[in-house]
Amino acid sequence: MTESLDDVAGLRLREFAWAARGDHIFLNHASTGPQPRRTVDVLQEWAALRAEPWRISVEMQFGTLATARERCARLIGASPSGIALMVNTSYGLNLAARALPFEPGDVVLTSDREYPSNIYPWLEMQVARGIILRRIPCEGVLPDEEAILAALDEPRVRGVVLSWVSFATGYRIDVERIGRACRERGIWFVLDAIQGVGAIPIDVRTAHVDVLSCGGQKWLLSPWGSGFVWLRPDLVETLRPIDVSWMATRSSDDFSRLTDYDFTYREDARRFEVITLPYQDFAGMNASLELFLELGLESVYARVNALATRIVHWACDRDDVRLVTPADSAKRAGVIAVAPRDPVAASARLTAAGVIHSLREGAIRLSPHFYNTEAEIDGALELLVSG
Repeated sequence: MTESLDDVAGLRLREFAWAARGDHIFLNHASTGPQPRRTVDVLQEWAALRAEPWRISVEMQFGTLATARERCARLIGASPSGIALMVNTSYGLNLAARALPFEPGDVVLTSDREYPSNIYPWLEMQVARGIILRRIPCEGVLPDEEAILAALDEPRVRGVVLSWVSFATGYRIDVERIGRACRERGIWFVLDAIQGVGAIPIDVRTAHVDVLSCGGQKWLLSPWGSGFVWLRPDLVETLRPIDVSWMATRSSDDFSRLTDYDFTYREDARRFEVITLPYQDFAGMNASLELFLELGLESVYARVNALATRIVHWACDRDDVRLVTPADSAKRAGVIAVAPRDPVAASARLTAAGVIHSLREGAIRLSPHFYNTEAEIDGALELLVSG
């Protein structure tokens, strides 16, 4: 059956039965998203196959990876040839830090209060390669885009690394504006996209991103161990892998001649993949992305925005709650942070009521997805201020 958001109740029954039963209200997709029923079924099928590996053909294994590249590419407006499958966001960010040809003294800009995955790889490059990581102070708790843009003209700036959507505040950077400014100056732009892909649209053909990394376990409702990195076409052709897999070369598809060594890398992004990948996790990702594509990406994005906007309007109408996330829909995605007068007590009330959420940096983080209902949102919001 092909699913549709015209029937959210039916979708919940078929794919998220626990939600239909009312066991929990899950508003924590910025942490780890639940897997749809179809994904669970696929993972169970692959677990049974793995117990009898002679039932798994080479075509099944590598066909699964090919499908994953195709579906990940559709999410970001890319070609599958630019997609390398990775087991998490951090691996793609480390690829950018280590494979891009930075030289000693080169400056990489980021925002203060960034997620650690966007900080530590570059601090390691300070030690290993002598680059300089400069954190641009925030405007309050939000990234200061004007200051980041102004800093692009400082000497030796060669890279920018940012989260598309902040894990703590839900702030969404203007990717196209920053990307265009970086491209005009020959500065590499690395984007941590895990808090945006699956919740809002992006087209890497117009965003001027050089490297985009995304894990599948949050908004893509996919297994741990699934994710991808996209690299701009000319970088795919010129960068060398930092970890060399036995399947990174173009001669490795013929398993009967593996010792006829030909150290010529593949022409596409598969040169960066480190095989063996967890096939079962990418089969699960394929099932989850199939659901997104059935529902229609634009319908998914509209639904997430509508639920997020419901939280924003509620917070803006009250004087006992502070909205941390920008109210402007162009500056946010699906992550909404609100600060009641006593966030710790509010978090405890939500937890006791079975509302799954996060307490981050002094605020309650709510992150609804397409299958959540308005009633669930309203119930959670009432608990925030009922103490």
